[in-house]
Amino acid sequence: MNKIIFIDVDGTLVNYENQIPASAIEAIRQARANGHLVFICTGRSRAEVYPEIWDIGLDGMIGGNGSYVEYHNEVIMHQTISYENCVKIVDWLHTKGLEFYLESNSGLYGSEEFETKAEPVIREYSKRKGREYLRLTVKDVFPDMIFGGELYRNDLNKVSYILNSYQDYIDTRNQFPDLQNGTWGGAGETALFGDIGVRDITKAHAIDVLLKHIGAMREQTIAFGDAKIDIPMLEYCSYGVAMGNGGDEIKKVADYVTDEVDADGLKNAFVRLELIN
Repeated sequence: MNKIIFIDVDGTLVNYENQIPASAIEAIRQARANGHLVFICTGRSRAEVYPEIWDIGLDGMIGGNGSYVEYHNEVIMHQTISYENCVKIVDWLHTKGLEFYLESNSGLYGSEEFETKAEPVIREYSKRKGREYLRLTVKDVFPDMIFGGELYRNDLNKVSYILNSYQDYIDTRNQFPDLQNGTWGGAGETALFGDIGVRDITKAHAIDVLLKHIGAMREQTIAFGDAKIDIPMLEYCSYGVAMGNGGDEIKKVADYVTDEVDADGLKNAFVRLELIN
């Protein structure tokens, strides 16, 4: 039975320096040559999926943590935050003094001081991932982020904002109870960012939509991830693989824990699961 493979991007397909291991590229190409379908399933919007990722050769993508589904260049689903809610979110974050970036398929749009305020936060995130030596800037992580662009938008997938404290997340969640509220970059009080998206959108829901569209079965699915946001995807799919560099929470729910990204984790798992030789 040919498999349908869903691969998270950050920390799974690419390392924390935004590099794709050559072994991962080789594994994906071999798997597709063997008749398996391969999708990225990521929090990134389409604008953040740069040519070097598409150049690997993919059958499509799930983006925005499940708000967007694409199969062979056909958009299967795209659920966005309404213009009215976008205005409310932007105004709220400005009032709270929280820097943020808007994620849409047309680009990433940073708030007025995001580039400077986010730099220490990004470095802390890198440190927690075991890359303390990296001196990353916002442009390293988001090379095409747009500053000075329109912040009131009707094409918004989700919003990420810097947390000055965990209370900022609680206040924002209470302010927008009809939207999906989450955090990333740490668990609970250690979270670095909050995010806001379309309610009830998850990677698992998007996979279900895609499977129905292509007439495939859940039993064919394999998911790869490294973070808490990937847990619904691993739980939904028939088989779930956590990366060796992943968090303890996702490792507990995974069927198998492979090696780290930079230790050929993706390829080694593909071999173990007999997707490639």
